[in-house]
Amino acid sequence: MRTFVRVGLSAVLWVGLVALARPTAAQEPEKKQPAAGTVKSRVKVTLPQDDAELLIEDKPTKATGKSREFETPPIESGKSYEYKFTAKWRPNNYTVIVRNKTVTFKAGDEVAVDMTQDDANDRAEIRYVPTPDDIVAQMVKLAKITKDDVVFEPGCGDARILIASVKGGAKKGVGIDLDPERVEESKANVKAAGLADKIEIRQGDALDIKDLPEATVVMMYMGNEFDALIRPILWRDLKVGARVVSHRFTFGDWKPDETKKVTGDDGDEYELHIWTITEEVKKKAPKAGESKSEEKK
Repeated sequence: MRTFVRVGLSAVLWVGLVALARPTAAQEPEKKQPAAGTVKSRVKVTLPQDDAELLIEDKPTKATGKSREFETPPIESGKSYEYKFTAKWRPNNYTVIVRNKTVTFKAGDEVAVDMTQDDANDRAEIRYVPTPDDIVAQMVKLAKITKDDVVFEPGCGDARILIASVKGGAKKGVGIDLDPERVEESKANVKAAGLADKIEIRQGDALDIKDLPEATVVMMYMGNEFDALIRPILWRDLKVGARVVSHRFTFGDWKPDETKKVTGDDGDEYELHIWTITEEVKKKAPKAGESKSEEKK
């Protein structure tokens, strides 16, 4: 069994782990020789975007650019170290992607940390934007809601889509949202609608829904980046025949059964999409823990 020094590195790395730069002569620090039996490691981190935020052991760094280099303080030669890197970036103005990577290395090694590759454990935080009520009604209509349907909504916002779905005939609704403020708002709206016995609202990560197989309909308005993360989960967990309805956003090369363009009461044009889980889709679903890049072609 390999032993990794984690606490030790956490204690020393943040004393001396700094972004590599070329100081002016006046700024040139006094160079000290490493103590006997110690070495330094150079760490190069490659990020998805120039403006991505980088945290090491949950502590923010100040370096910028897509490629960033650091150097550890003297660390004990021959020992292995383990460290967590976190990248946060905005692919658009309503999405924050969070990616973690744990790296092990031996003191003195050159360490390359590639944060650009999709990971099954990526997370997305989506800014809340409500769907107009008349468009919600069109989503319910497109889903062909029946009395046997159980509707789940990842990122339920204020629960208006769930409320409309249950009023439209669904026997049960389940909403999940990361934001405690949205959760409280949803619960209040559900109670005001007299549907507390039929709609459950939970606070949590919409990528961690344990009972998703119960859903017969999934309603979505979360963004293409989030849809890319949840697609393999939908494929794996939903039963054949379940429908997925999305306002605006799609799931990459998973082609919808139907795309419907509607003009809202505000005069704007909206796109709604519907997909059905099929046996063919189930065969392409990755197993738990696999990334979407491992989906079968």
